[in-house]
Amino acid sequence: MKVTKEKMAEHREKIIASAAKRFRERGFEGIGVAELMKEAGLTHGAFYGHFASKEELVELAMERAFRDSNAKWEKVIAEAEGDPLQALGEFYLSLRHWKNAGTGCIFPSLGGEITRQPTRVQNAVTEGLQRFLGLLGGAIRGQTEETRRRKAIAAYASMVGGMVLARSTKDPALSAEILEAVSEALPGIAASAPTP
Repeated sequence: MKVTKEKMAEHREKIIASAAKRFRERGFEGIGVAELMKEAGLTHGAFYGHFASKEELVELAMERAFRDSNAKWEKVIAEAEGDPLQALGEFYLSLRHWKNAGTGCIFPSLGGEITRQPTRVQNAVTEGLQRFLGLLGGAIRGQTEETRRRKAIAAYASMVGGMVLARSTKDPALSAEILEAVSEALPGIAASAPTP
């Protein structure tokens, strides 16, 4: 039975969404094409009807992960009652994010693996990071765009580092302490970031 174009597009989106989640949970090598296809309710053989390679799927999954995270960040900024940076910090450095790597930021989950990925994957990550920094820079006070960007880099690096540390320990109390400490320090980190 021939599959319609609409159904093919639906299957493709389902595979990409599943890959974006599973790669963040288990790493790029922690799940194979066969398992991703099975999760999407498709056969392993159908993979090449949707993608030229696993590399293409990784690239598209990273783009999807950034798009989803960007939408969440935009919502947090739009709904912030006070300082948008503080709201983003509380959102990012939450126990909810700590517990749900599959739907969170790619860097605490995959940062170390990205450097070993092909150029096209690294390019997709770079583009996503640039958009994040632009969004975060818009939520930070500063006189110039360059100043806001530098502060955004310092703030984001602190948030990612805090989440990496929090996820690296098996002690939930220590994880919570790390997340809370970085969240509380975030406004000061952004304020004291070096200016050009």
